[in-house]
Amino acid sequence: MSEPVLLTISGSLREGSFNRMLCRVAAEAFGPAEVIDGDLDLPLYNGDLEDAEGIPAKVQTLADQIARADAIVISAPEYNKGISGVLKNALDWVSRTEGNAFAGKPTVVVSAAAGRTGGETAQFMTMACLLQLQAQIISGPGVLVAGASNEFSEDGALTNARYMSTLEARMATLREAIKP
Repeated sequence: MSEPVLLTISGSLREGSFNRMLCRVAAEAFGPAEVIDGDLDLPLYNGDLEDAEGIPAKVQTLADQIARADAIVISAPEYNKGISGVLKNALDWVSRTEGNAFAGKPTVVVSAAAGRTGGETAQFMTMACLLQLQAQIISGPGVLVAGASNEFSEDGALTNARYMSTLEARMATLREAIKP
């Protein structure tokens, strides 16, 4: 059997963001897989743009990656007590593509944030959006990395054993969800 395809999506565009780090750690915890990183550097959704030019190529690429994935990990940063603009924009654009790329896709949402709740509000908002898109949300104890600047090493490893244990359990459950 070939390796599963794991799509990681960070709701932060910044290369050194804690949510990108969390995606990398999650992919390692998931185990052997073809890992694809989704690119959310997309134009803002605009119905006039869609009518005039159709679905942008980068949006279609993301939708195709979602459709191809066996499992998805989304790391949702929290900005001003909500979902990041780039993540919401990407979900809005993908909802406009042909078919329903997220339908039935086993998906885990995690988050890392500077605050003490670890991105809880953004995580719930992201899951609410994904439910509308019919993703298969894999539930379990939340991976909410609070005070993220203190929880990652310089090389991007998650240093808190409790967070790591929870993340490993969630990734094991995600892997189990894709078995035939």
